Amino acid sequence: MPQKCVRLVVGLGNPGNAYKRTRHNVGFMVVDQIAEDFSIALVKQKFDTVFGRGAVDGVEVVLAKPMAFMNRSGPQVQKISRYYRILSEDMLVVHDDIDLAFGRIKIKEKGGDGGHKGVRSIIDAFGGGNFVRLRIGVGRPEAAISAADHVLGKFSLKEKKVLHRIITEARDAVGTILCKGAKEGMNRFNDKRIVISS
Repeated sequence: MPQKCVRLVVGLGNPGNAYKRTRHNVGFMVVDQIAEDFSIALVKQKFDTVFGRGAVDGVEVVLAKPMAFMNRSGPQVQKISRYYRILSEDMLVVHDDIDLAFGRIKIKEKGGDGGHKGVRSIIDAFGGGNFVRLRIGVGRPEAAISAADHVLGKFSLKEKKVLHRIITEARDAVGTILCKGAKEGMNRFNDKRIVISS
C-alpha cells in the first residue's frame, strides 16, 4: 500500500553547465527523468535547492536537487525536509557510486557514507544515516585516472548508448521503493545489470 506521508526524493549532483552530464551528476539525471515522466515541475527555489511537488504512482513526493556543491549538500537537504516536515526515514537519496560497476543500481536502506562526500554531508546534517539510498554504478576509473577526475568526467560514448536505460531503470526503482518499500526494490533491482553490448 502507498504510504500517506509525503516522501522526499533527493538527487545529488553539482550545479552549473560544466558538470551537467558528468558521472557525479547522475542523481540529478534520475530526478529530472522522474520529474519529466510524472509531470512534476522543478521550478521552486528555496534553501539553495531546486524542487517540485507532485505524485509518483500515487505517492506524494517532493523532488529536490540541492544547488550547493556535492560535499556541502547536507544542510540544504535538511532545510527542505524540515520545511515539509519529512523525516529522514521518509527520504530517498539518489547518487553515483564508483564501487558499483557501470550498469548496476543498488538500493541500501541505511548505513554509512561509503566514501561518498554528498552522502556524508547529509549524514552529518541529519546526525545519522537513517535514509534509503539508490546507488547508481559509474564504475572505477582506469589506473591512470583519479577517482575525482573519473566522477567529474563525462560518460564515454559506449556508456552513453545505454545510459538512458540505466536512468529509466533507476526511475522504476524509485517508484518501487515509494510504493512497495526498499526491500521489494532490493529484490527487484539489486542483482540486475545493464551491459554495454560490444
